[in-house]
Amino acid sequence: MVHLKNGKVSSFYCYKAEPASIKNLKRGVASLLQVQSRSGKVIENDVSGRCTVEYKAAQGQVTRTKALETCKTAETGFTTYIQVLGVSGESSSVTVFTLEDGFIKSATAKETHILAVNARRTTAAKIVSRQNLTLVTIETGPFEAAGKNVASVVKSLDEKLYAVGVTAEKVKSQCKGCRSLFEHWQEVQKQFEPDSLSKAIAPRSFLALIQSMRKASKDEILQVLKSSTKTALPQVVDAVTSSQTPASLDAMLQFLNFADPKGLVLHERFLYACGFASHPNERMLQALVDISKGKIVSNDIKESVVIIMGALVHKLCQKGGCELPTVVEVKKMILEGPDSTQVESDVQMYLLALKNSLLPEAIPLFSKYAESEVGAYCTISLTALQRYDVALITDEVPDEVKQTVNRVYHQNRRVYEKNVRAAAADVVFSSNPSYMEVKNMLLSIGNLPRELNKYMLSKVNDILHFEMPASKILRQAMKDMISHNYDRFSKVGSSSAFSGFMARTADATTTYSLDILYSGSGVLRRSNMNIYGASNGAMLHGLQVAIEAQGMESLIAAKPDEGEEDLESFAGMSALLFDVQLRPVTFFKGYSDLMSKMFSMSGEPMNVVKGLILLTDHSQVIQLQSGLKANAEFQGGLAIDISGGMEVSLWYRESKTSVNNKGAMVVTGNVTVDMDFVRTGMEVSFETEASLDFITTVQFSEYPFLVCMQMDKTTFPFSESLTKYESLPSGKSYVSRRGHKQLLPGSEFPLHQENSNMCKRVFDSDL
Repeated sequence: MVHLKNGKVSSFYCYKAEPASIKNLKRGVASLLQVQSRSGKVIENDVSGRCTVEYKAAQGQVTRTKALETCKTAETGFTTYIQVLGVSGESSSVTVFTLEDGFIKSATAKETHILAVNARRTTAAKIVSRQNLTLVTIETGPFEAAGKNVASVVKSLDEKLYAVGVTAEKVKSQCKGCRSLFEHWQEVQKQFEPDSLSKAIAPRSFLALIQSMRKASKDEILQVLKSSTKTALPQVVDAVTSSQTPASLDAMLQFLNFADPKGLVLHERFLYACGFASHPNERMLQALVDISKGKIVSNDIKESVVIIMGALVHKLCQKGGCELPTVVEVKKMILEGPDSTQVESDVQMYLLALKNSLLPEAIPLFSKYAESEVGAYCTISLTALQRYDVALITDEVPDEVKQTVNRVYHQNRRVYEKNVRAAAADVVFSSNPSYMEVKNMLLSIGNLPRELNKYMLSKVNDILHFEMPASKILRQAMKDMISHNYDRFSKVGSSSAFSGFMARTADATTTYSLDILYSGSGVLRRSNMNIYGASNGAMLHGLQVAIEAQGMESLIAAKPDEGEEDLESFAGMSALLFDVQLRPVTFFKGYSDLMSKMFSMSGEPMNVVKGLILLTDHSQVIQLQSGLKANAEFQGGLAIDISGGMEVSLWYRESKTSVNNKGAMVVTGNVTVDMDFVRTGMEVSFETEASLDFITTVQFSEYPFLVCMQMDKTTFPFSESLTKYESLPSGKSYVSRRGHKQLLPGSEFPLHQENSNMCKRVFDSDL
């Protein structure tokens, strides 16, 4: 029974024993009876929740448009914070009423929901729900019943009826014959072995296991962890941590022992999975705080804990949780950290955590450390400033930040290392530079160390050819012949900067950049590879692999550049993955360590990051006006293996740096409507496997040195599929599938012409 008052549902009555799905269908019919004959916006309660509704009345007809984005319901989902990898949707709900003498003659409702993966909008699902209510006959009804109030009248008519809200209630889906988590794990455990990590089956199994784990208890998850092989266990840790449920976090915290030196790989994988978490909560951050206060056997793990805390602070602040107690505690710790210690590694740790956090309050701190006497502090601070929104750098504290960065580049207060000055130049060019800033940088070319001259020339040409934001002001400054002339723009060297497109589609654009800076003696100083993804106005820093080397001039009896005379021999690699800065790794540090690794040209590459990452994570309950509920789940998983190495051979007078990136990606979308007696749904997906290698070869048997850079993409498969299914009360089921597969050709990504010429000479000399 429905109590209508002024055209709105005042009360709704049904039987207690009725299934929730049947009650919701009745609520859908009751909601369809709500109408008003005057135009205007109102807030209504109906089966969809509490929503803003607009009525437009015409002669004998009323159109009701529901603003679905305003509907407040008890069931909420979650989505990934990275917009480029996320899912966006469009929804509409329109009901047209035909009225006669104030009574509903017909009501036709149509509701549409479209969900699509931002980076590939053909991976999408569309839900259309229709209701038609038509007046067929008019008959004499029962006599009116008298009573003190509506409730007492309903009670007198049928004692079993009781009042419930018109908003839909949660339907518990009964899973008949479902596998347990452990049974599921036994089926897929082979796909979690390291050999499978470059194949699409690994992320597909990873996503399926996460879905099972989200329904499992702590004890069930612990059973899987304890039964895993030693080689598969790191990947299982990725899956458990990525599940992001209270049970999965409790299981991980009970399973891991940070005081045990044998578990370092598992500790790192847990921390990285926290850093890549799609929708972290305060409890995950609190867990890391507790770990940092306990016993940690490894300094590397201690650093990773703090660095990943910074990433979680950034994600929680993005969701509006910047004032949560744990977030406030961690913000205070990392903001005060750099000034609280004299230990160089600890200062770097706090600066890297702040770089991940992107807190506006950290900008003055980065500005201060950008002028430090320690080169590593300067580089971290400058690269951190480059990650901020340009408005924060140029509007809030323009004098402090812009003047500081320009002072570093022009060495107004002290002499800096070349890679520090190059980083400062990158910040200036990417922060809406003024005419005078650009002109002064152009005027500096010719007065810089040889390789920095060449790097700056390449940077200017790259900005112009790639039409970067600074290209317009750069062209204006280059009209002046004093700053733009043959003397400046004919400087030679091996350093370079180049950007290009990896892929361009209607939905997303992927770009790459390669910046190489050499010392004056021809030895690599800094190599920086970046991959960016852009979609729908949003930008994602997908990957950065930076290799740095210093203090290696003594090997070839060369003179160090200005400001680099006393640098300790060092080579290392730093990676940033999906906007999260990871803990840097060291190839060697100190002369003795260098010499012990010097005479090997067959050294195994050092692993930078390896594992399974949950990229896309979207879960949504769509309450349809009909009373049915659609459950939408979109997940994207990546199996990744990034390694890098640096080899130097005095015998062959050759050095080689390599960065190898292997990955397999799967994205699936699943939409189901389950009503106990009937079930329908669809699944869309795409998957690919790819490999990208970046190799720099330097031959220093002659002068000037020969430098060849190569960036190769192998041929890789791509497939997408669509499956629709229905199961009916009769027990019959219907499934339809379609899809296509293709092989995309590999290629060598183009770099500047000088590099092509140099590579020909390198390969000719090898022959």
